[in-house]
Amino acid sequence: MPLIIISGYPSSGKTYRSEQLVEFFSSKIAESQNPRHKSLAVVHINDQTLGLSRDVYQEAKTEKDARAVEYSAVKRTLDRDTIVIADGLNYIKGFRYQLYCEAKALQTPSCVVHVGTPIEKCKETNTSLREAPSDGLPTNSYPPDVFSNLIYRYEEPNGMTRWDSPLFTIAYSDPHPPYDAIWDALIGSSSTPRSVKPNQATVLKPPSASDYLYLLDKATQEIVTAILEWQKDHMEESGGDVRIGNEVLELAAPATLPQLQRIRRQFISMNRQNALPKERIRSGFIEYLAGNLS
Repeated sequence: MPLIIISGYPSSGKTYRSEQLVEFFSSKIAESQNPRHKSLAVVHINDQTLGLSRDVYQEAKTEKDARAVEYSAVKRTLDRDTIVIADGLNYIKGFRYQLYCEAKALQTPSCVVHVGTPIEKCKETNTSLREAPSDGLPTNSYPPDVFSNLIYRYEEPNGMTRWDSPLFTIAYSDPHPPYDAIWDALIGSSSTPRSVKPNQATVLKPPSASDYLYLLDKATQEIVTAILEWQKDHMEESGGDVRIGNEVLELAAPATLPQLQRIRRQFISMNRQNALPKERIRSGFIEYLAGNLS
């Protein structure tokens, strides 16, 4: 069933908004006379339910491991009868794209709920949490330097991109999320579940011929090389359209070799077992790059 991706600044009230959604969906399901709705369950996933402390955001490696834990939990829980609320920072557009692909692979809808609390209010809340007595228990606050760093690196959802749409923004002054709009977008009133048509990049397929891994490695490396060569010839530009065969990759800003290689390794890892059709490797990787670089 649908995936709701919560996103927002640290200490913006994401868990509070998530709990409002849990309460609404649970009540809606209990009151519904629709047999399909009666079979639904709601699961709330966040740092607390996963046993993750705020300290994981102090280092890149521990933060990456924490994202992997959240991703695995969402992937494990997401199915046709479960509404999953992924309540986390989810501030990296590439990570939101991965979650979007998981939902699309299951042919189930997803949306992004942006908790639009102003930075100053988030800072005030975080300070209050740090100053509150914890009785030796883990605090829900972020260290000041981590808080500032996460604010700086936050990539705000953009409803114009397919992985961030539909996008619902909750202003700080709003008493509750737009419940009915979210329900209608993801569940609806029909007895038939809303379905999303998967594209070839998200359909799971059995491994193909023995030369598949060679082609996967070769094609992705050629694309990385083409991007670097284009950037070398356009050093005065801050970005632009990179033509790669019949495909065009829009670069919003120059990409570094480590950045490209990291995305390439992720793509190869994702498609090592669940193989793309050979003719879709290049376009699939370019699409994945667009989701992680735009």
